[in-house]
Amino acid sequence: MRLKRLLAAWLCVSLAFSPQAYAQASNAPVLNLGAASPTATKPVPAPSGFAPNAANAPNGPNGPNAAPALVSGPFDDAADPVVPASIAQGVFGTYGGAQSRFSAQGQSGATSSSSSGNTSVRAPAWVPQLPDLGDGSGGALTPQAERRIGERVMREIRRDPDYIGDWLVRDYLNSVAARLAAAASAQFIGGYRPDFDLFAIRDGQINAFSLPGGFIGVNSGLIVVTQTESELASVLGHEMGHVLQRHIARMLSESERTGLAALAGVLFGILAGVLAHSGDLGAGIALGSQAYAVDSQLRFSRAAEHEADRVGFQLLTGAGYDPWGMVAFFERLERDSMEDTGVPAYARTHPLTGERIADMQDRARRAAYRQPRQAPEYGFVRARVRVLQDRTRNEYIDEVSRLRSELEDRTALNVAANWYGIACAQMLLERYDDATASLANSRAAFAQFEAADGSKTRNSPSLDVLAVDIARRAGRTDDAVRLAEAAHKAWPGSHAATDSLLQALIAARRFKEAQTLARSETEAEPQQDAWWLYLAQASAGLGDALTQHRAMAEKLALDGAWPSAIRQLKEARDMKSVGYYDLSTIEARLHDFEARYKQERQDEKDEGRG
Repeated sequence: MRLKRLLAAWLCVSLAFSPQAYAQASNAPVLNLGAASPTATKPVPAPSGFAPNAANAPNGPNGPNAAPALVSGPFDDAADPVVPASIAQGVFGTYGGAQSRFSAQGQSGATSSSSSGNTSVRAPAWVPQLPDLGDGSGGALTPQAERRIGERVMREIRRDPDYIGDWLVRDYLNSVAARLAAAASAQFIGGYRPDFDLFAIRDGQINAFSLPGGFIGVNSGLIVVTQTESELASVLGHEMGHVLQRHIARMLSESERTGLAALAGVLFGILAGVLAHSGDLGAGIALGSQAYAVDSQLRFSRAAEHEADRVGFQLLTGAGYDPWGMVAFFERLERDSMEDTGVPAYARTHPLTGERIADMQDRARRAAYRQPRQAPEYGFVRARVRVLQDRTRNEYIDEVSRLRSELEDRTALNVAANWYGIACAQMLLERYDDATASLANSRAAFAQFEAADGSKTRNSPSLDVLAVDIARRAGRTDDAVRLAEAAHKAWPGSHAATDSLLQALIAARRFKEAQTLARSETEAEPQQDAWWLYLAQASAGLGDALTQHRAMAEKLALDGAWPSAIRQLKEARDMKSVGYYDLSTIEARLHDFEARYKQERQDEKDEGRG
């Protein structure tokens, strides 16, 4: 009888534990509803007096143009987020968060054409949110905790050689996301709209995946296999639907409930077996409880896919894309999975059922007819990704042959884009004269198409940036600077144009101009490590060691390389020429870095013991 009382007491105590205790033991918190994300697990504020802190920026939360918080309700930044064992806890950084950078152009995308060519998402246009009427996730993972986890994962993804950091690709993907996010805001979809950040991965499989906090990865194979911009937008809208509906947090909450129910069932099974003197009875109850937990997870996953489809469709139509884009993409994947022995990765991670396709067909039939004009950047970025997913000279040569064959056979979806892809590959093959000629063919084909289509657009950032890159790589630095300055003036919101100008100025040894531009970019976007690196390079060229060390410290901190960042600040502190004001800010920043690094190491030790 004493054993029975002990077992009963154990059951009661176990059921009284917080659900988070069981969630910590699983890998459920980082839900990859899109695909298996790369094995992975950025961002530190600029020092006061060196680069304005985001909180004090004109459009920051404390600035004169302060915008309302994007997420209503209490901000539980101090709460300890539920982090899976595969992700080290600790310093998640302070950049990003639940704030949005929807550009004015992106917001107007739902009512106007996206063919303006400016594919950046840089100018803030704050969108007021609805009151917070409750969190369907049960509060297991706050939006702020999701963002911190996502930033920590992205820190590792950016180190992966398969991460495509090309600004033209990133700018384009984020411009599409901005249009979709603006549609979500206009239709009041989701009470939580994070700062979406899309990126590409060098992977030929047709797939995409969402991470906590609004980070969405897109495989290069997915971009290449799409045939229209609306098809690509439909997939991005689906992944954004997972984020807007907080499926990661809801899956965590569901896993907590089912995990607790399963544990209770196992304990009850043990107790029942002891009381009934039947091991079979106890085992049966325990197995039934585990089956219930698995079935509940599967039901939630299927429901999440349907919900993401419907939200994605609303975003697609609200942003002005073709409503049949989602149907066409799904149907092509279904045909491929039936014809090939291998099922596409997207179909494996997003099971394509007849019910899902029929639902989208029905919604498309009932949607208003539209034939949207495809953004010119879609074709150029698609061709660029075809080349960037290759790795060797032989692969570049083969890609040139395939692109030429499509032109000769008249099967190319976009003649200008094919010539553009050929120019990209020839540049990487160091055949710069051939690349210049191919780029000229691309410009001519693009201008001819635009004239026939009745558009006044005759240029694009992709064409201008490639011209700069060819000239710089060929050693024609003066030409590169001239072309880059023109591109930056034509596309002031393009990260790619800014990046190409900084590279051209540094290559031409015009370090003072590069330092001025890089400093302004770090002030505008301190979370972008590329600007800090260019500031360090330009400062090194000028012999400005103090700025060089401080800029490199910020860059390394964004990368999570705390010891190296601390070492850079110590070198700046120990310089004889450092003034009192600079010394004070360096000391404060050094203390901040050391505290963050210490906390991160302590958290890693705690994880190891756990």
